[in-house]
Amino acid sequence: RALLSRWVLLIMLLFFEQCLNGLQLGITLFLMSAGLTLVFGIMQVINLAHGSFYMIGAYVGATVASNSGSFLLGIAAALFAAALTGMIVEGIVLRRLYHRDHLDQVLATCGLIMFFNELTRIVWGRQPLFMDVPPWLNYGVNLLPGLTYPAYRLAIIVVGLSVALFLWLLFSKTRIGMQIRAGAVNREMVAALGVNNSLLNTVVFGLGTLLAGLAGVMAGPILAVESGMGESILILTFVVIVIGGIGSIRGALAGAILVGMVDTLGRAFLPKLFHIVFHSTNADAVAASLSSMAIYILMAVILVWKPKGLFPAHS
Repeated sequence: RALLSRWVLLIMLLFFEQCLNGLQLGITLFLMSAGLTLVFGIMQVINLAHGSFYMIGAYVGATVASNSGSFLLGIAAALFAAALTGMIVEGIVLRRLYHRDHLDQVLATCGLIMFFNELTRIVWGRQPLFMDVPPWLNYGVNLLPGLTYPAYRLAIIVVGLSVALFLWLLFSKTRIGMQIRAGAVNREMVAALGVNNSLLNTVVFGLGTLLAGLAGVMAGPILAVESGMGESILILTFVVIVIGGIGSIRGALAGAILVGMVDTLGRAFLPKLFHIVFHSTNADAVAASLSSMAIYILMAVILVWKPKGLFPAHS
C-alpha cells in the first residue's frame, strides 16, 4: 500500500509538472497569436511572415545578451528590433496589400519568410545560437514537496499573463484601444472622424511584431536560435487563432492555453498509456502519431461545436 501511494504521488507530481510545461508553451503561443490575430482582425492581412519577427527577436536578443552580459538589455533590443522591423515591413510591403486579394498577401508574406531566413543566415551564419538563462533566474522553485520547477519557465508564465492584462487594459480602457476596436468594425467611419488609419495600422502591426519578438527572446534560452525557427511555431499559432476565434485576444489566450496543454500532456502521457495496450514498438509509433495529431483533432472538435471559434471577435 505504501508503494502504491508513492506511485500515485509521483504520477500526480509528474502530471502537475507537465501542466506547468503546457501552460508555459501556451503562454509562448499566446504572445505569438495575440499579435497575429490583432493584425488580421483589424487590418485583414494574412501575415505568414509573423514567425520571422519571432526569429528576429530571438536572434537580436541572444546577440545583445551575449555581448552585453545583460538579459534585460537583450529583451529590450529584441522588442525594439522586432517592432521597428515590423513597422518598416508594414510601410514598405503590406500597405500596398490592404485592398488586394488574400492570395496576394500570402504570396508576399511567403516571400518575406524566405527573405528574412536568408538574411539571418547572412548576418549570423548557419550555426544556431544558444542563449543562456540569466543567473538571477537560473534556479529551481520548490512548488510542492518533491516538485522543483525552473524559475525561468515560471517567469515566462508571469510575463505572458502580464501581457494579457496589459492588452486587456489597452483595448478596454484607453482611447487608442477604442480607436483600434472601432477601426476593426468600420474603418471608413473612423477615418471620417479624423483618425489616421495609416498611422493606426503601423502602430497595430508594430505592436503585433513586438509581441512576436518578445515570444522569440523569451524562448531563446529554451530552444536553439536558428534560421527558420519561426515556421514551426507559426503552424501552432494559426491553430490557436482558429480555435480561439479570429481577431479575439481573449480567444487567443484561451486557445493558446488549450493547445499548449493538449500538446504537452499528449506527448508526455500518450506513450505511457499506449504501452499498457500495445506492444512497445507499436505503442511508440501510435503514440507519436496521435500526439502530433492531438491539437488538430482538438481544432476539428471545437470547430464542429463553434465554427467561429471559442470567442470570436465582434460576436
